[in-house]
Amino acid sequence: MAIRHLLGISGGKDSAALAVYMKNHHPELDIEYFFTDTGKELPEVYEFLARLEGYLGKEIHEVNPIRDFDFYLKLYNNFLPSPQTRWCTRMLKLIPLKNWISKIRQNGDEVYSYVAIRADEEYRTAMQTNDPGVHVVLPFREDGIDKAGVLDILEDAGIGLPSYYEWRSRSGCSFCFFQQKIEWIHLLERHPDKFREAMSYEKTAIESGSPFTWSQGESLAELSAPKRIIEIKKDYEKRKKRAKVKKDLNALHSGLTSLVDFDDIYGEDEGNGACSICTK
Repeated sequence: MAIRHLLGISGGKDSAALAVYMKNHHPELDIEYFFTDTGKELPEVYEFLARLEGYLGKEIHEVNPIRDFDFYLKLYNNFLPSPQTRWCTRMLKLIPLKNWISKIRQNGDEVYSYVAIRADEEYRTAMQTNDPGVHVVLPFREDGIDKAGVLDILEDAGIGLPSYYEWRSRSGCSFCFFQQKIEWIHLLERHPDKFREAMSYEKTAIESGSPFTWSQGESLAELSAPKRIIEIKKDYEKRKKRAKVKKDLNALHSGLTSLVDFDDIYGEDEGNGACSICTK
């Protein structure tokens, strides 16, 4: 029986920092880094993964779903995934990962899965299993590493943050339904082809009777109207100013935390609650 050490990379800051942390603090472990690829990720995610691979000196293994997003969208009658029905996370992330680990276990190997849940995230839980041969490990929680610690790790390694943090709060699909409205506007401005693709999916979904749109309360066609874009940007600037007044920036991290922090700006209003496997 072999022991396999697995660490999932989402394309976000926390899992990247954990990969760096484990490489530097536990070089004795032969850790296998993996990424569950939906095929709909932002270009910036792949750029960041390549940068991280260079530091780790190891390939990040891709765990791909058997079928793609378009297949499952048709399977679900063109109904878009939503916070209420997260079939995208289940079919494109969780099930491929479980199938991969199941194959490892069938070979008789024991699995240690390292998850990037921080010490300041008491509300988050990792994916659990009843299999006694699969052990979930939370190094950041065990070692007391919080958000500031994560930023330190990435800065000290010279990796920094993914470039999408300049305009977006989390990794994952380009049309993730957990995006705030301002992030949809930024997607339109930075990746208009991705925005048009999301609009196409939404149009088909509405015609098929889907009760959901990508953004709560309005379609992307409505959201992208010139007048509505101005309203969303004005609201965002107001929220950002209020958040700046409340938060004392740590000068030691000014180079990183000066980027958009949507949790501070929006609180619980929009976009929070996203799945750890997509965003960490």
